[in-house]
Amino acid sequence: MDTSMLKMEELEQLGSNAVRQLRINKFKNGNPFMINSKDLPIDQFYLEYPTGKIILASFSSGSHDFITIRELTDHESEALRHKLDLDAIIV
Repeated sequence: MDTSMLKMEELEQLGSNAVRQLRINKFKNGNPFMINSKDLPIDQFYLEYPTGKIILASFSSGSHDFITIRELTDHESEALRHKLDLDAIIV
């Protein structure tokens, strides 16, 4: 394998590990973790809470707040975590 490919894979792994650690730290501090997805419109995102609840949200126009669109069902939350290769971390 090409050394540049190895370096790219190493960088991707480092990035993934950093995001996973950030998620864990957010949960430990009682804060939600924002999940962006290419499958959503650009102004929408998921917020995963330490309890395991995930909501679909959108940025409120003209402010730094967000609007809850809906809460995902347990099945939808589990499927999203599986799709994104996220462990269920319930605090």
